[in-house]
Amino acid sequence: MAAKPQLDAAGSPQKGRVIRFLVAVLILCSPVFPESQSSEPARLIAAQSALDAGHWAEAATLARGPADQSPELDFLAGLALARMEKWSESKVAFEAGFRKAPKDPRFLVELAGLAYKQKDFRTAKQRLEEALGLNPEDAYSRAFLATIYFLEGNLEAALKYWNPEDQPRLRSVAFAPSLRLAESLRNRALAFNAPQILTGDALLATQSRLDHLGIFSSQRIELHPAESGNYDLTLHLAERNGWGHSKADGIVSLLSGLPYATVYPELYNLGRDAVNLTSLGRWDPEKRRLSLALSLPLCGDPRLRLRLYTDARNENWDLAQTFLGVGTPLTDLNMRRAAVGVEAHSIVNGRWSWSAGAEVAHRNFRNLSGHTSPAERAFFTGATSVAGWLGVQRTLVRVPERRFTLDSSAEAKAGREFQDALGPFAALRGSLRAHWFPRAKGDDYEMQAQIRAGATAGKATLDELYELGVERDNDLWLRAHPGTLGGRKGAAPLGRRFFLANWEVDKNIYQNGLFTVKLGPFLDTGAVADSSRLFGSRRWLSDTGAQSKVRVLGNLTIALSYGEDLRGGRNVFYATVLR
Repeated sequence: MAAKPQLDAAGSPQKGRVIRFLVAVLILCSPVFPESQSSEPARLIAAQSALDAGHWAEAATLARGPADQSPELDFLAGLALARMEKWSESKVAFEAGFRKAPKDPRFLVELAGLAYKQKDFRTAKQRLEEALGLNPEDAYSRAFLATIYFLEGNLEAALKYWNPEDQPRLRSVAFAPSLRLAESLRNRALAFNAPQILTGDALLATQSRLDHLGIFSSQRIELHPAESGNYDLTLHLAERNGWGHSKADGIVSLLSGLPYATVYPELYNLGRDAVNLTSLGRWDPEKRRLSLALSLPLCGDPRLRLRLYTDARNENWDLAQTFLGVGTPLTDLNMRRAAVGVEAHSIVNGRWSWSAGAEVAHRNFRNLSGHTSPAERAFFTGATSVAGWLGVQRTLVRVPERRFTLDSSAEAKAGREFQDALGPFAALRGSLRAHWFPRAKGDDYEMQAQIRAGATAGKATLDELYELGVERDNDLWLRAHPGTLGGRKGAAPLGRRFFLANWEVDKNIYQNGLFTVKLGPFLDTGAVADSSRLFGSRRWLSDTGAQSKVRVLGNLTIALSYGEDLRGGRNVFYATVLR
């Protein structure tokens, strides 16, 4: 099986047969066999000799004895029985030996081998991890464990155990299908090449750089054994060019927002330089919007990306349920906002990145009446603002063997509203996000949990408040709290401080070549507050329900959710396209 016995092998076959015959005679002539401990050394020699000669049945007979026999005999018995494919009996022998020698990792390695032979990879991995706990420097156990993860398609976990042994070495690197992306960008996106060792850090860095280019909707990296113990690596990338992967894909993406009066014109990989132009046009009479963004690599480096954007909105708000002022209810508030900005994003490595940006915005409000106190006017004062921000994203925990990651982010923002009633402001926002695939391979089950919190200091206008509710221009979702009322914004709780926790599980229930359907429960809980007491949720909010995600053509995801407000008893059905 997996490990080799520690005893010396016998000499020539003829000499071995003579030794085994003499030892067997001595053993059989012993008047106290099998109780006599003096027979154990002779049995051990005879069983080892038979095992070395390939006489498995004879070795098993010689090595099996009383329950209190030495663990070395149990070990030989387990090896011999395994050679005869008597897996259950072999397992009993190895487990008996391990109970007597709990610090000997050989028994765990052999038990892992038995599980592997029976396709029980989960048990095999557990045994090997226990063996490495006893002997962390065991190269055989590391290589064995890496092989199992490799067979399961978990390349990152395999590399964790291969790399200490300077494996795997690449013979070649190829793309399938071939890419239109400029060769210089393609090569700089790779953090590895042949004939280098493929490391886990290089794998993560490459995946992050490819995502950063913004032209690949999916990626998969495969290793194939080649000659001389080397490997061929193939990157399978779904590249978007022009309108998308194809005309059908482009049309679906463009018109995916038609149910809510929106189109998404997009162009990718312009000039083969990963220059992307994305836009949104919405003609909903209650919330018109037009946005345009151009992103491109800086200095031809896929690790650095610049984004220029402009955004214009003309929105009607109904604050009757969320604004707690004493004047006339604001049911027909109109806000117009226009902004231009620039943002730079940098991938440092596969575990962390940073971003920085600046924005100039102008907004004005109409249809105001009856709200004249200074505290109230601050939220609805037209002004021009300048703001800048700095953000950091970092992976805190990454356990590839368990397919678990814990990511964090933090963003600090500061700016000034150029209006006497307003002035300087600052905001801080952070998040923790856990992502877990419970099964060893595939995405049949997927769990995500996220905690986010933020606060703004200084006076803020309505568009700078945090909102907890489902709305297409908002990412802080409480899925039983709609963000609109009669199509107008302002129905969800608002404020300058918030805490939000989201949890969801997805289960694949159907898939074919065109689309995949996932279904699962969710739980959202949070609260929002404001020091003015004019906004806020006033109490903790909790929503639960079920959601379905339909992924079309491997690129577009339609989200359908049905949530229940556990405090208010309200039920909400919501549908949108996730991009």
